Amino acid sequence: MADVVITEFTDPGCPWAWSAEPFRRRLNWLYGDCLRWQRRMVVLAESPAEYEERGFTPRKQAAAFASIARDHGMPIDSSERPRMAASAPACRAVIAARLHAPEPEAEDALLRAFRVRNFSGELLDEDETVRGAARDAGLDPERLEAWMGQDDVERALRDDMAAAREPLPAARVLDDKLANWSGGRRYTCPSYEIVRHADGTRIAVPGFQPFAAYDVVTANLVPGTDRREPATSVQQVLEWAGEPLASREVAVVCDVSHEDAREQLGRVAQERHVGFDGFWTLSG
Repeated sequence: MADVVITEFTDPGCPWAWSAEPFRRRLNWLYGDCLRWQRRMVVLAESPAEYEERGFTPRKQAAAFASIARDHGMPIDSSERPRMAASAPACRAVIAARLHAPEPEAEDALLRAFRVRNFSGELLDEDETVRGAARDAGLDPERLEAWMGQDDVERALRDDMAAAREPLPAARVLDDKLANWSGGRRYTCPSYEIVRHADGTRIAVPGFQPFAAYDVVTANLVPGTDRREPATSVQQVLEWAGEPLASREVAVVCDVSHEDAREQLGRVAQERHVGFDGFWTLSG
């Protein structure tokens, strides 16, 4: 049993959650089996109209994507989308995989697939995006669609949304890391609730944070654990991950600069370009 459970409040459409993926990768590298992750879907929008009501347009989204990509290094296609897209269908699909897929890793694989497609320029609420993400995650699209229509999935979706909109009291101290909703304040993505099994100690880490914040909290919850050393090569990281990674993800796990990671990746891997960066797969 893992020593610590990290509940991540997230959404496949959030660029900040996407930008924090390198930190999550490094935590997994450092602490390994000491950690267990579980997801709760925030659901940033149930319809495109929700974005429009907040004055968020495709042009503003493109500008925000370009800025976040420059600042945090993850591949994001910053071209202007034809319209805003709801994240609810993708969130529902991830929960359907959580509840019904026979392989427990299917939930994470599907969430990753949605993120990659979303930040490559696809619309999360298009049927073809959902079907394509299912195929990417090794799931049958028709079976996933059937799961998505089941009552238990809808209940779980509403439960996730409710939990995201009831942040722990400790999280409210960092109010600038929370967001408004019609009923009060909610977690932004990604937000973590971290619990230690031994004594039930629970710590809230709301909103996007530097890696050191996540590392300090985790280290204090698993004292005495020997942390794994940084990876010795980019090839080692790609083999460990077992899926294409962005340059920044590899750089953070290796604890090297973005530029050094790209140079080393270019010697051993092939890149699928997205935005100003891309996703790397080992050659051969």
